[in-house]
Amino acid sequence: MPGQEVRPPGLQVGSKDRSVGWYDPPTTSVEGPIRDLLENYSHVPPDEVVSRIVETRDKIWDVFPWPCVGQFRFVDLSLSRKASYPRILARLKSGDRLLDAGCCFAQDLRKLAHDGAPAESLFGLEMQGEFISLGYDFFGDRDTFGGTFIQADLLDRENKEVSKVAGTFGVVQLGMVLHIWDLEGQTSACERVVELLRDEKGVMVVGQSVGNLVGKESPSRGRTMYKHDAETFAKMWEEVGRRTETKWVVRASLDEGLGIDQQKRTWDEPSTRRLSFEVERV
Repeated sequence: MPGQEVRPPGLQVGSKDRSVGWYDPPTTSVEGPIRDLLENYSHVPPDEVVSRIVETRDKIWDVFPWPCVGQFRFVDLSLSRKASYPRILARLKSGDRLLDAGCCFAQDLRKLAHDGAPAESLFGLEMQGEFISLGYDFFGDRDTFGGTFIQADLLDRENKEVSKVAGTFGVVQLGMVLHIWDLEGQTSACERVVELLRDEKGVMVVGQSVGNLVGKESPSRGRTMYKHDAETFAKMWEEVGRRTETKWVVRASLDEGLGIDQQKRTWDEPSTRRLSFEVERV
């Protein structure tokens, strides 16, 4: 039926079967910022870049067979495409701090480091320790990357390591993580983000999420996720502001990233889009 996800019979997200629609064929060409990062930050020989990416994808797939893995999202340096990226980078160089919440491979932190952000300004929060370890292996910087990783759940307010840094960040990135929750879960996650940011005007939340042409709840892996449009996302931040007694300006838009423009997401409902956002406290 129109609007329903099309998947091989009996296969759901979480299956390691490589015939699923979200397991892309091995990439054969890699260009742009990720090639620059791997060649000039990680010092991967040019003729080994493609194999490094494909072999890493397949290694992750055996542990986390998710669409973001199958479709090579871990090489998507999304933060550097933000209009606010030059501003964020300048702030970090001037002593500010950034937390990448749900950082996965922390590819955006490596890009920031490559672009000159001081190591002491970079923090990654990731619940799955395997991602942190695999990130070190992929970028070959276990002994050279000076950023700080914390293995914890964003919503775990009892974690001592997170408590130590709460209220110290000028920027928090939420990259492809919000959509794992329903609307109330996302609202609670953003409340937590407000606690992690400094209590002052100008602090920012940036990122992206799976969205929809019309904001709505969608079933996913036995639970409910919420796919925002720009209006429902802004409305959620109004509620976050009410709960935290803060005010925010929201810049959000939908696009055909996630491979939608290349017809690589045929297994998902056709109204799915990528939601990109920048939220700033005023």
